Amino acid sequence: MLGPFLQSLQDPRLVASFQRRCGLFLQAGDGASVSSSNACGNQAVSRGFVENERVIRTSACTNGYGRNTAGESLQHLQGREGKEGPELNGSVLKEIFYITFLPFTYWNFDPYVTRRLVGMWAVVMYLGQASKDIIKWPRPSSPPVVKLETRVDAEYGMPSTHAMAATAISFTFLLATMYRYKYSFVLGLMASTALSTLVSLSRLYTGMHTVLDVICGILLTAVLMGLTYPFWDVLDNLQLTSPLTPVIAVVMPFLMSYNYPELDHYSPTRGDTTIILAVASGCTIGFWMNYQYGQTYEPVGSLPFEIPSITLQVALMSSARFLIGIVVLVATRLIVKTLSLKVLYAWFNVPEYNLEARKRLEIEVPYKFATYSSIGFIATVIVPLLYQLLKLL
Repeated sequence: MLGPFLQSLQDPRLVASFQRRCGLFLQAGDGASVSSSNACGNQAVSRGFVENERVIRTSACTNGYGRNTAGESLQHLQGREGKEGPELNGSVLKEIFYITFLPFTYWNFDPYVTRRLVGMWAVVMYLGQASKDIIKWPRPSSPPVVKLETRVDAEYGMPSTHAMAATAISFTFLLATMYRYKYSFVLGLMASTALSTLVSLSRLYTGMHTVLDVICGILLTAVLMGLTYPFWDVLDNLQLTSPLTPVIAVVMPFLMSYNYPELDHYSPTRGDTTIILAVASGCTIGFWMNYQYGQTYEPVGSLPFEIPSITLQVALMSSARFLIGIVVLVATRLIVKTLSLKVLYAWFNVPEYNLEARKRLEIEVPYKFATYSSIGFIATVIVPLLYQLLKLL
């Protein structure tokens, strides 16, 4: 049993109160609202408005496979699902992050820092995602909360993995750079705190989490970082030098994805977790291979390094690297995803037009793992070699 204080932090009315302070209100009683319940038992109401501008929002009432059964009124907001199904909606934003932010730090900043970001991000996200499907606490109910997202409404809420990821990334970046670069630690601490706070508050604004979900996510991340920080350098050296790294980096994440906690309904958490672990797997193999061939791409000189000035030339070079890299990664995703699905469909004798088959464990995990581990490897090995060929490094 939760104590009275913790129960108050889990109260959806607290979230609704925060939303109203931000100018977000439910609009009900006009006969046009759609109410329903999703697979996690959350009740949803479809109509709301922001600062007097009405916006129709239909929460995903899902069946056993996560399909939207509450109508089609959301499609004009997020675009028609098309043949890719839910992947073209909320998941595309996550995929953009997976294939842009972490590679950007590797290509344009410091691979030393990127290795720590990838490691903490993967550990924190796996534990957070798995915890959701073990604890099975529903997201805040609507009403009174306004739901501004639909794809993740089929997931459970405790803890907030957005809060965990934002806290892990911002403070890992701070801890990995505070002795490596010359800058004000106070300003860095303020920036990290502001970023994690804004992301955490955004989860309340969108109605996806209770206050307790967010607080627990932040605290769990803080504990994990506190326990692992003393061993970051040891683990990094082991990752780069051990001959077993490629085997461990593939086998362990794949088995963790394949043995992800089972639910009685389809949820995107298993697929999202597979993507995260696969990216980390591919990156880890890339880090290891680069080290074996003496291509770590790290800054040279004495510590602490000066942060380089952002000149026009630096900005243009950085932009060129980023754009070329993203084109390569998007092409990699398209090619590997298409080929892996064709192989799996043929292996399991499934028609290619059967989109529901992609949600089956034996298809979803292998195709996503193959696709995103390839992206991680290409981002850390092939793309830097391409930069050298084009004289962009």
